[in-house]
Amino acid sequence: MKKLLLAGTVMLFGLSNAQIKTGTLYLSGQAGFSQNKDNNTENKSQNFSAIPTVGVFIAPNLAIGTGIGYTGSKAENTDVNNLGFGVETLQSSIKANAFTARPFIRKYWTLSDNLYIFGQLEIPVEIGKRTADLQLNYFDMNGYTYFQSINIEQKYTSFGVNVKPGLDYFINKNWTIEATIGEFGYKNMKIKDQEKGTDTFNFGLNLSSVTFGVKYVFAK
Repeated sequence: MKKLLLAGTVMLFGLSNAQIKTGTLYLSGQAGFSQNKDNNTENKSQNFSAIPTVGVFIAPNLAIGTGIGYTGSKAENTDVNNLGFGVETLQSSIKANAFTARPFIRKYWTLSDNLYIFGQLEIPVEIGKRTADLQLNYFDMNGYTYFQSINIEQKYTSFGVNVKPGLDYFINKNWTIEATIGEFGYKNMKIKDQEKGTDTFNFGLNLSSVTFGVKYVFAK
């Protein structure tokens, strides 16, 4: 028992040794692109983002910063319904583009000289627009045809609060690899001219939601 307590004391003492110094500046960010296409229906979707991030340590192992960038998505779908006496085709193209700012505060705890665990509190804000172009075509065996085009545009704003746990490994004094594992958060989205918004809650801590990033540190 005494050996166990001694080992625990040594470990805790070791955790407090290595610290990231006050005034240290770092640059990171995320950029991504994904595309999905169904070869049976020709339906496809795309998602992309570019959000550079800057942070500064205001105290040992305590950083604040923000990410500022752009996100977007596009989905094209064709649905064909055979109604027996006629065929109905609905083609849709839905686009979303948004400017986003993500101020945060991040606290590090030392696991070793090169490895840290952190918790990040983030307050993302988003201002964007969604557009939907719909084309409805109908024809039947009697030769009757019908066409209708619909265009919908929605401007929206959203804000949220997220807590992200993660790990940060220093390859050397300037470069690190970091990973976040899951997310605990809340998001409210409000569409312009609508009285009420939409609330979304997200709670996840699993390997399927792990994200990786690279960071450059201006080490002192």
